[in-house]
Amino acid sequence: MTEPSPPHSSAARPRILIIRPSALGDVCRSVPVLVSLRKAFPTAIIDWLVQDTFAAAIENHPDLSGVVSFPRAKLGAWYLPTVAPEVKRYLDDLARRGYDLVLDCQGLFRSGIFAMATRAPRRIGFENAAELGWLGLTDRVEAPRDLHTVDRMLLLAQAAGAEPVYDLRLYSGPADKLWAERVPEIAGRPYVVIAPTTRWPGKQWPGERFAQLAGTLLSCGACERIVLVGSASEREQAVEAIELSSRDPRVVDMFGKTSVGQLMALIERAAGVVGCDSAAVHMAVGFNRPLAALYGPTRVERVGPYGRSAQVIQRLIPGDTRDHKDAAGGQRIMRRITVDEVAELLIGQLTSKPAASQLQY
Repeated sequence: MTEPSPPHSSAARPRILIIRPSALGDVCRSVPVLVSLRKAFPTAIIDWLVQDTFAAAIENHPDLSGVVSFPRAKLGAWYLPTVAPEVKRYLDDLARRGYDLVLDCQGLFRSGIFAMATRAPRRIGFENAAELGWLGLTDRVEAPRDLHTVDRMLLLAQAAGAEPVYDLRLYSGPADKLWAERVPEIAGRPYVVIAPTTRWPGKQWPGERFAQLAGTLLSCGACERIVLVGSASEREQAVEAIELSSRDPRVVDMFGKTSVGQLMALIERAAGVVGCDSAAVHMAVGFNRPLAALYGPTRVERVGPYGRSAQVIQRLIPGDTRDHKDAAGGQRIMRRITVDEVAELLIGQLTSKPAASQLQY
């Protein structure tokens, strides 16, 4: 079978760049683009431009050739005289890499600048990219915003000549796997990961309910341990659950104690995962774990856990405002979700062990 090559490419071994720097959950669910491109161009060099702090999410994927790290903390203030030369050097380096094909899966001004800087003969992205992100493209793909973000990104892969492959599998690194195996509080015991935090207040479930949920899961024998995860700066979102960990050794406080790679390894080994609209939910999809995803004002059909609608709990009523920046409105929606229904959804998966994913892994 003759390998297709990207149009306008003269390279014997095409060089392809995926641009998806952030956010962490979005990086995780962009993996089907990589898999699709690898299947279409098996000998190509396929790199991924990703924010340095999120590189662990994809750097161990077998279809990836290399990571182009974006040091956002260092280059974010691009407008400062002291930073501008560093930005220029970074952009010049993108050009020197000699990419034949670039896919801008982010669709923002910054990612559009990255795409333009590569000077690749083909630079594919969204026709309706935000912030004028389409200016640096050679190929603008019509991708309606009412599609799920995974399906929108796969339209870019199709424009490059790749058939969509709906494979969201993630891969943790060997060192992180070994670390997760050796965490003494959970070694050899079935555990549920609870990720109670999210960036936007309107997406947060009441903190005390996570503590109640942990108690329910432990008391019914659904698992032997609960592992609480989140960043150190998010601890105030889960005060009650963290306090429970100080009284009950079966609840393990891992807030601020994991890297991205270690979080992935914890989720990979988990019996199940509970989370709000956050990266942990998309990691659970990538590792095909039983899941209870708690959603409020988010448009699940666009950005929810892909292929896992049966594991989403969302309680909307007529008149609800679907705006995650409306903290009061979002929290009203989130409060409609009860502890009992979350426990029932997860316990049902843990006891009957159905095929968690609607996707073919």
